[in-house]
Amino acid sequence: MVEKFDIKQLRYFAMTKRLNFLIGSGASVPAIPLMSSFRSNDISDEEANNFLSDKVKEVSKKVLEDTSKASDEEDIKAVLKRYSEFLKVILQLLYHANSRQVTKNINIFTTNYDLFIEKSLDELMKYESFVFNDGSNGYFNRILDSANYNKSVAYRGLNDNYLNELPTLSLIKPHGSMNWERDKEGNILIKQSVVEDPVVVKPTGLEGQETFLNNHFHDMLRVFQLELDKPQSILIAIGFSFQDKHIAKMLNRSLKNPELNVFIFCYFESDKQTILTNLGLSDCPRNLNVITPNELEEKYKSKQKSEDGSECFSFDLSNLTELLRDVSFEE
Repeated sequence: MVEKFDIKQLRYFAMTKRLNFLIGSGASVPAIPLMSSFRSNDISDEEANNFLSDKVKEVSKKVLEDTSKASDEEDIKAVLKRYSEFLKVILQLLYHANSRQVTKNINIFTTNYDLFIEKSLDELMKYESFVFNDGSNGYFNRILDSANYNKSVAYRGLNDNYLNELPTLSLIKPHGSMNWERDKEGNILIKQSVVEDPVVVKPTGLEGQETFLNNHFHDMLRVFQLELDKPQSILIAIGFSFQDKHIAKMLNRSLKNPELNVFIFCYFESDKQTILTNLGLSDCPRNLNVITPNELEEKYKSKQKSEDGSECFSFDLSNLTELLRDVSFEE
């Protein structure tokens, strides 16, 4: 019998510590298929990467359009709703964080270069009070600079009698984005639409990439490393198998921080061994939890049919949303 994961510790950490999320490509399925769907014996890795990039660009354009009446975009609408519900819940964590001893900021790291998160946050900002920090600075020309992630915003009383820090969601995209464009001076401009030649680091890694992308990649990962090295930090990973060797290496190093706690959620039961192998681990150290669907209560997982027709369980972003949604109702 599989021992059930005690989520009370995770909920306590989510309310009281520095909260970081790492979101991988699995979170945008089925709107955007996994890289493995584009690979075959008939095409090269470079061609597969180009097919994936074209698909992300196509979907991102549709995400920025009004798809509410488009019946043929059901997958996109479903994934967009999934992201929106997730972001609403983590905003509630910020609003209810009276007991937090740390800054009112949640970091979302994602290797995805689609625009689901940006579109969801743009909609939420119409009726929620928070600061969205995408690392940019400027007005007409919004330039990306990792130093901007160190900012916090406060509301000052009318008589200057108090300062109240506003909740902030920071979005950090190490692999680039479909709305990032390089200018003649070598800056990354964050645009309001999908650009023709976006700044993205494709899944093959950094081998053969130009120095510009190398510098960007390591600059963004430095933010990731610094956040995990801070005291009282937690990382929740979803839709990510740690095939990216650079991120896997940084997480391994960060686990030496005794105050860091990491929770990695597996989509399927079999993914646990894959994740441990990608991390170069045979077992989980004290501050690492790799959680499979079978370790969770039934209300926090989804029923699936396996290839042989038998019943199995999965865990995705909507399940994580439900798990975190109950945090504010805890004693």
